[in-house]
Amino acid sequence: MLYRFLRINLSFSPLSHKPFSTSSILLAKKKMPPKKAAAPEKKALLGRPSNNLKIGIVGVPNVGKSSFFNVLSDTDLGKAANFPYATINPEEARIPVPDVRFDWLCETYKPASRVPAHLTCIDIAGLTAGASTGAGLGNAFLSHVRAVDGIFQVVRAFDDAEVIHVEGDVDPCRDMEIIQTELRLKDIEWVEKTIDNMKKTTRSLGSNSLADKAKKEELAIVEKVYKVLTVDQKDVRKAEWNNKEIDVVNTLQLLTAKPVTYLVNLSERDFIRKKNKWLPKIKAWIDANNSGDLLIPFSVALEQRLAPLSPEEKADEEKAIGATSSLAKITHAGYNSLDLIRYFTCGPDEVRAWTIRRGTKAPQAAGVIHTDFENKFVCGEIMAYEDLKEHGSEAAVKAAGKLRQQGKPYEMVDGDIAYWKSGA
Repeated sequence: MLYRFLRINLSFSPLSHKPFSTSSILLAKKKMPPKKAAAPEKKALLGRPSNNLKIGIVGVPNVGKSSFFNVLSDTDLGKAANFPYATINPEEARIPVPDVRFDWLCETYKPASRVPAHLTCIDIAGLTAGASTGAGLGNAFLSHVRAVDGIFQVVRAFDDAEVIHVEGDVDPCRDMEIIQTELRLKDIEWVEKTIDNMKKTTRSLGSNSLADKAKKEELAIVEKVYKVLTVDQKDVRKAEWNNKEIDVVNTLQLLTAKPVTYLVNLSERDFIRKKNKWLPKIKAWIDANNSGDLLIPFSVALEQRLAPLSPEEKADEEKAIGATSSLAKITHAGYNSLDLIRYFTCGPDEVRAWTIRRGTKAPQAAGVIHTDFENKFVCGEIMAYEDLKEHGSEAAVKAAGKLRQQGKPYEMVDGDIAYWKSGA
């Protein structure tokens, strides 16, 4: 009442000595600044809420998965052989993520230790038709797919009489159809069981309590997932979900919710000449079935030939043939498909890139170094890589006012350089 009274008196005209009219009051109200629109809700991400995410190499047998894993990881862990199921137990490797920013920081600080960002990659055995019902050790292999967060799907588009194909001939679109069908069928089976179990516990629920309503809403969301898989015949990641639905979908750990990058394995000749009879058909299949998924042509045969060369020899050979290795591009694609970004810590002792999920707040980003940094978080001193490169030194960045103190609400940006302060 006092606020309203003061407004009327402030609006009183001393010249006319007349009280403020109703129309004037309405006019004054119109002049009040508009309320700020509520910020749009931030879109939640499909997948585990973790910074330690993994990508799995998936495909039918004998398409080059293990050979690709070996050249990507610079190891011989993958069991490459000319027969199905050469790989049974999955192999794991940490793949350095190439980054010119990291290289520049190392040149600038000249640290004793250099630790780049890594992508954790898993070599998973080949899936065959019927895997969802247990064919070809399918249940075990599908459990390995469930344990990863994203998929590199290797697709064979080369002819080689010496490398047998489990289906008898080379047909990449058929192979992609097999993988999609088996992953989707396993998801349908899993969701059916989940719905049955949920219905048993919700039959006796009333409709008054908030807890009972929440359980019924959750059941409705799982039933929507089932409809997407069966009626709509879509992979879960291709449907539209709101944040509440994503929270439920993430608890199901579905195979078709994982991002997929298609890696088309060509012969060296086809890769160099950038021409292959299957590529247009593969692209058309992806556009029709999983529009928006990334397709990367590459050649395991070429990567194997380049792998033992020195950096200088490799550069000369790439120049001579007019084609370059695809491994860096593939690594970046896998990293980005998982919504991963990196920030840096820099000093004379160590320059290190830390991997975090996009949208991570400052305390959780500090926590990837040590849990105490998160639990006792005070603030972070943050500067952008671009600012450091522009000004040349930390002192110059600070003098330019570009070194910022950020608190708990700060959301990390790819390329941030951070110094954390935590309590005792």
